[in-house]
Amino acid sequence: MELLEQIKNRRSIRKYQDKQIPREDLEKIIEAGTYASNAGGGQRSMIIGIRNAELVEKLGRMNMAHFDRSRLIGSYVSKEQPSVIDDPSIKSGFYGAPALCIVFAQKNFMFGIPDAFCCAETMLMEAFDLGISSCIVSRAEETFDNEIGAAFLREWGVPENYIARCFVTLGYCDGEYPQSKPRKENRSKIIE
Repeated sequence: MELLEQIKNRRSIRKYQDKQIPREDLEKIIEAGTYASNAGGGQRSMIIGIRNAELVEKLGRMNMAHFDRSRLIGSYVSKEQPSVIDDPSIKSGFYGAPALCIVFAQKNFMFGIPDAFCCAETMLMEAFDLGISSCIVSRAEETFDNEIGAAFLREWGVPENYIARCFVTLGYCDGEYPQSKPRKENRSKIIE
């Protein structure tokens, strides 16, 4: 499938089967992230992959611990793949995914957030190519902004000058794979 078709067909998945992804595929997804576009070619992002479903669930609950619904701007996301926006009863921000990547960037680097999200998007496309479902989840800084989170960062050897910027959930879609929503009009222009 050519790249534009892959982009058109990939969806954010928020319901996962209880089935772990192969380590080799996780390695390929992480490798893809290391080749993502990044400011000045500095390669400042750091990726940690986790294939321990219990740890992913714990981190997902930490991700939701201080979720502030009053800051939501947006509407209903999906009946088939509900998000935390749709369903306040969801307790894990990682939706039952068995695997996870955490993307870190240098603190106080003005392009750290764009670099991290470019890294995450590149990993999504590699996952899709491998038949693995995924979703980018934010609220990364808040997840580790506590004593338990800080202990994980020390245990994993994350340098003190790095901060978590986003997550990529990984697994296999539970249920029917979602169809594309119609594209909204007037979202693009070409000026000559």
